[in-house]
Amino acid sequence: MTPADADFHQLWKTKYSKLIFRKSDTIPEELHQMVQEGFLTLRKHDCFFQDLVRIKGKDFVTPVSRILIGNPGCTYKYLNTRLFTVPWPTEGYDIKYCSPGVHDACKALIRLNDYLHIEAVKALQGQNLFETKEIKDSTVTDREQNFATSFTEKGSVSKDQSNCCVSEDDYISLKNRTSYNLTLLNYMDPLQMLYLKQEPYFGMGNMAVSWHHDENLLERSTVAVYSYSCEGSAVEESNEQKLKGRDPAVWHVGLKVAWDIETPGLAIPLHQGDFYLMLDDLNMTHQHCVLAGFSPRFSSTHRVADCSRGTLEYIFGQCELALQNLQTDSESMALSLKSLETAVVKQVEEIHNEVEFEWLRQFWFQGKRYLKCTDWWLKPMAKLEEFWRKMEVMTSLVLSEVGKEEQIEEQRNETLSCFLLVLTERQKLRKEWTARCQSEAAESLPEDQKPECHPFWTDDECNMPLPYDLEEVIANLQNLVQSVE
Repeated sequence: MTPADADFHQLWKTKYSKLIFRKSDTIPEELHQMVQEGFLTLRKHDCFFQDLVRIKGKDFVTPVSRILIGNPGCTYKYLNTRLFTVPWPTEGYDIKYCSPGVHDACKALIRLNDYLHIEAVKALQGQNLFETKEIKDSTVTDREQNFATSFTEKGSVSKDQSNCCVSEDDYISLKNRTSYNLTLLNYMDPLQMLYLKQEPYFGMGNMAVSWHHDENLLERSTVAVYSYSCEGSAVEESNEQKLKGRDPAVWHVGLKVAWDIETPGLAIPLHQGDFYLMLDDLNMTHQHCVLAGFSPRFSSTHRVADCSRGTLEYIFGQCELALQNLQTDSESMALSLKSLETAVVKQVEEIHNEVEFEWLRQFWFQGKRYLKCTDWWLKPMAKLEEFWRKMEVMTSLVLSEVGKEEQIEEQRNETLSCFLLVLTERQKLRKEWTARCQSEAAESLPEDQKPECHPFWTDDECNMPLPYDLEEVIANLQNLVQSVE
């Protein structure tokens, strides 16, 4: 159903009530101008990239071009691809942008982020009050406004205010579920696409993005989406026959109840500067898609990414934890391991795998794309490479120790079996990533976006290869395990 259908608003109210839509005239004109100029600047500097994603073991290039902007050191993972934020201007961080225009674009997006954060708080608070039917106080609207104002100006709620409109627990929950730490920007010109999938369930026409739930989000967090279709002189309303009520010239967001094609879907037209909010658990209970219009379109999709395992702070902490098991002799400077306990060896080797496959390979798989915006990630990646090299040394130290006969037999056997499992996984993943880098989809990308297989693998200047041959090591370990058995 679209707004042209008689039962549209009733359907929205009963089945899609956690979708909040706002027309462009509700947003300050100055903010529109900053954000839309920012989109065009990023486009002009070629800062939008088609991602190489992995679905069911196959690589695909996304039809939509994207860039992730957000808190420094944050990442966002979707479809087995980890994107790294181009950091927006943040106090305490030295961020050099490739041009003043890119800086201004990132600054505009943090302004939009702040604005949408407040709108999301107000919407959630309004919905909470609406759902609590026993509250019929005529000052509800004032309370909601006071809450939002206090939130904006002070970033917190005083005791008096929290008593009258929201409990401290609710306040913390509202803050956590609306504090967007990044935005995933999208761009697509449908007329440049040779082929777009057709919406399969309701006959809604061309899809820019298929039905999905957003991944990697804090549970029950709000997603806010600002839409900018470059309508200009393009035809806004099509004279062609309507496609099941949906004008094919206009971009729409489509929603449906998850795993349900009996309940009618919803298609809401998106014009220049409109935004919508997916509140609470809507992203879990429903799926959404983006239906392509005729004109190019940008969107800024603000999210509370689940960063429990996705920040530099986290992965550096993991590296430091692993390296606690490495010691240096003060006289000979020789390296050795503090412990060969199975649990310690397993933890270190799993962190080793995480650094290599969730960070270094993910980063270099995306080529040199980030240098179009900033070189900010190069230093932390160099630091991670340093940690990775030390962990490679630790792996070789474990190898030399488990080969010694004087090890206690039971502990040695347990360590051998566990060690073999982690190394076999490492070898399997290295082969997979090498194949991904050489895939047909990877070859189709522009030169500066093509994956770099393992630039951290050897240091040409120092001529420092890996301290062991993994294939050979696994074969030796398998023989050892078999001889023990």
